[in-house]
Amino acid sequence: MKKIIMKNLILIGLVAILILSGCSSAGNGELIGVQKREKWFEPDPFGMVKVPMGSFVIGPNDEDISFALNNQSKTISVDAFWIDDTEITNNEYRQFVTWVVDSMVREKLGQDLNPDEFLIEEDEYGNPIDPPYLNWETRINTRDEEVVEILDQFYIPENERFFRRKELDTRKLVYEYQDIDYKAAAAERIDYKREIMNSDKSETVFADEAMVSDRSKFINTVRINIYPDTLSWISDFTYSYNDPMAKMYFWHPGYDDYPLIGVSWEQAKSFCIWRTQYQNNYLVNKGSKMFVQNYRLPTESEWEYASRGSRKLSMYPWGGPYTRDGKGCFLANFKPMRGNYVDDGYIKPSPVGSFDPNDYGIYDMSGNVAEWTNSAFDETSYSFTHDMNPNFEYNAKPNEVSIMKRKVVKGGSWKDISYFLQSGTRAYEYQDSAKSFIGFRCVRSTLGIDL
Repeated sequence: MKKIIMKNLILIGLVAILILSGCSSAGNGELIGVQKREKWFEPDPFGMVKVPMGSFVIGPNDEDISFALNNQSKTISVDAFWIDDTEITNNEYRQFVTWVVDSMVREKLGQDLNPDEFLIEEDEYGNPIDPPYLNWETRINTRDEEVVEILDQFYIPENERFFRRKELDTRKLVYEYQDIDYKAAAAERIDYKREIMNSDKSETVFADEAMVSDRSKFINTVRINIYPDTLSWISDFTYSYNDPMAKMYFWHPGYDDYPLIGVSWEQAKSFCIWRTQYQNNYLVNKGSKMFVQNYRLPTESEWEYASRGSRKLSMYPWGGPYTRDGKGCFLANFKPMRGNYVDDGYIKPSPVGSFDPNDYGIYDMSGNVAEWTNSAFDETSYSFTHDMNPNFEYNAKPNEVSIMKRKVVKGGSWKDISYFLQSGTRAYEYQDSAKSFIGFRCVRSTLGIDL
């Protein structure tokens, strides 16, 4: 036994020597950085355009006809970023809904039927994974009676069905994710003592440094129903017949390329987190160790900068002070005249990209549907936010008062007058509310300095 132990120790020592000698000889003792790193280049994200870094004057470019007095002119600078060239469509969000349904079904089948087929409970080295990963390779046999019995739990109970139709119970579609509070982590640090000894070890000196002692306190687990509020078409408009839109708008193929509506700010945020993890998991499965930057909602300043499309002082994304072109045609989908919604060609939302893009190649920054931003709303936020990438962010808890849940909404919608279409106009809505005229689009920060 001693001989075996000695042989193992000798072998370990030789490996350590080889590793150390390899590291020490690299670069002939020069500082050359870690070698053989994975090469990375940032491909153009599908469906997104790049907005270059720059500065502009944020705020109004015309008279404040509402006398809201909630913004002011201010010169700011913004980093480069990627932004969706259209608003998120019904069909794009339906991919999220389908993924959530599939994941919930697989988790349920793994728990109640066959964990070996639907759950991955050990890694490649045999170490337990808690909680286990979902196995996406296993096909679901819908002809198996046990499987069908479990799947029936995801449908509306018989006593609640309309005309006996067997439909998915959207109330059960819950997405769970972890939300990391980096601002809290940056604000809360704990002093600790690091021991430093003199060369002769005659005296010990302690140096104060700051670090976070327990990272778990900044991890918040969020569970949220992700299905759009289709009834917002009815609740938003009193004495108006919108039942067909409530029944058909989100799921019917005829509306696939229309902008998503009826989602709260919280649901939009959950979509961004899912989109990030969805792409990163794909990269990991392909063997890459590089992750993409997080998809997220744009800050208010990013949204307005992208909306102006390099026209720093223009009132609208297309430039100029008018909502018609030289031929008299309207340039966006909004409410052009009192009671006359159809004069721009559409009575309600239009398919995304129906009007010309701005100079950055971004569609529908004005009109069609208004858009959530990541920024919290405060009438005086332009006064206290930084002039570099300004952002006022506050994540209100469900039990907080309504005024703390206000989020900035930009761009105006198909039901709004032209004032709300201006790039500098601010409005707000509550983060837990869903409206038939508010959607969103995602942004993603670029890697490094990019013009």
